[in-house]
Amino acid sequence: MAQVLEFKLPDLGEGLTEAEIVRWLVEVGDVVAIDQPVVEVETAKAMVEVPCPYGGVVTARFGEEGTELPVGAPLLTVAVGATESSPSLGTAADQAGPRASRNGGAVADGSAAGAGQDAGSGSSSGSGSGNVLVGYGTGAPAARRRRIRPQPNALNGTPAAASVSASASASGSTAPGPVVAGPLTGSASATAGRVAGAAPVTALDGEVDGREGPVAVVSPLVRRLARQHEIDLRRLTGSGPDGLILRADVDAAIRLAGEAAEAESRSADAPAQRVVPERTAAGEPDAERVPLRGVRGAVADKLSRSRTEIPDATCWVDADATELMAVRAAMNAATGPSAGPKVSVLALLARICTAALARYPELNSTVDTAAREIVRLPGVHLGFAAQTERGLVVPVVRDAHTRNAESIGAEIARLTELARTGKLSPAQLTGGTFTLNNYGVFGVDGSTPIINHPEVAMLGVGRIMPKPWVHQGELAVRQVVQLSLTFDHRVCDGGTAGGFLRYVADCVEQPAVLLRTL
Repeated sequence: MAQVLEFKLPDLGEGLTEAEIVRWLVEVGDVVAIDQPVVEVETAKAMVEVPCPYGGVVTARFGEEGTELPVGAPLLTVAVGATESSPSLGTAADQAGPRASRNGGAVADGSAAGAGQDAGSGSSSGSGSGNVLVGYGTGAPAARRRRIRPQPNALNGTPAAASVSASASASGSTAPGPVVAGPLTGSASATAGRVAGAAPVTALDGEVDGREGPVAVVSPLVRRLARQHEIDLRRLTGSGPDGLILRADVDAAIRLAGEAAEAESRSADAPAQRVVPERTAAGEPDAERVPLRGVRGAVADKLSRSRTEIPDATCWVDADATELMAVRAAMNAATGPSAGPKVSVLALLARICTAALARYPELNSTVDTAAREIVRLPGVHLGFAAQTERGLVVPVVRDAHTRNAESIGAEIARLTELARTGKLSPAQLTGGTFTLNNYGVFGVDGSTPIINHPEVAMLGVGRIMPKPWVHQGELAVRQVVQLSLTFDHRVCDGGTAGGFLRYVADCVEQPAVLLRTL
């Protein structure tokens, strides 16, 4: 007899709390194997194919392409234990139906097979998933965390799940419903009902703040966000499983609080001024609104935070790169035993950066604002800016201080290819300690780059082009590049920043300087 198991969006790591469905890789009714990718999602860090830890028949999908789901939201349901869809599925669903009805359409104790079995059982045959996702993919039973039961709603005595559904109906909002195969009832339809009513709901008025017991929040990120915006978590009704408060719930509370404050302000100013609605000229097309989410949203958040928190300053210098270009040409033209892979200009500049950071470790650090300390980091994880069709990403070359130019170049080439195909993992996009930004590829000379928070410095490199230059007392045409350094003024003064930039420029002009550190 088949069991209908629910596969939820797993925690993809790096503190990510939601993901957008980009492309479904399976249809309802398809037979999937354990660890088969079923959906492609885009997080704030990267595009990821999510494998399913169960093998069986896909009975329902939750969310259309373009829908953003929080971590823990159902992705799909799989009938495990039989590939024949109708009879066995109907039996399993009928058995689960009464339990779903008793819970008001919400499966309070997990999916049809039980939340505690989701991680360990995999399929009925006992085979486990090889992909380790948070909450899935282990061969042994997963440790169950203590469930926090939702308290009855203080206004009408109904459970939290029911109040979520009621509030969603009252506001007229609808969450994306599942695509279900055939006349499934029972657990599959109960799961569908739970997702359909899972819109974030906040209870900002009423006597709900008198609840006793722990607040149903697991994520430290959610708690911190609530603290920053002075949101009382005891006043919120969670939209997650068993009333768990998700980031979407806190975001909704922040938005409602902002709208309430704005409405209050407008009503106070009403006698003094009349609000005139915006109108577009006749025949003029409406403005296009593009959601700030995915990679674009993550970039916007990070750059805004950098500008808000970091007191940055920029210095720049022009350097004669003729000798550097000649050395690179000689390296790439070598034959015989000394021949090797081609070395790019970016790889040489990256090697120069690691040598400069060894001399000026202040720029390979971060600022702990809570402790009011500068944390100097022992290793250099060098990020480099890469423009892709999905936007700007910054892959990270791990342990760049231990690599030579050839090794750095090979790793840059590998990460660049992954970035172009959208296959970078979140781990390959985080953890950088210093960033190299080669905006010269866009044909520009200079820039004042924004620091990649929480780093404290970024080196910008303009295009290398022939310019008149005084060389050995005579005017000559040389290959000239502009270098700019943006740094966090909290970690060092101009003397340190200027010394770093001057050392980089000296290595560009006289590559032999690097021989001292090889």
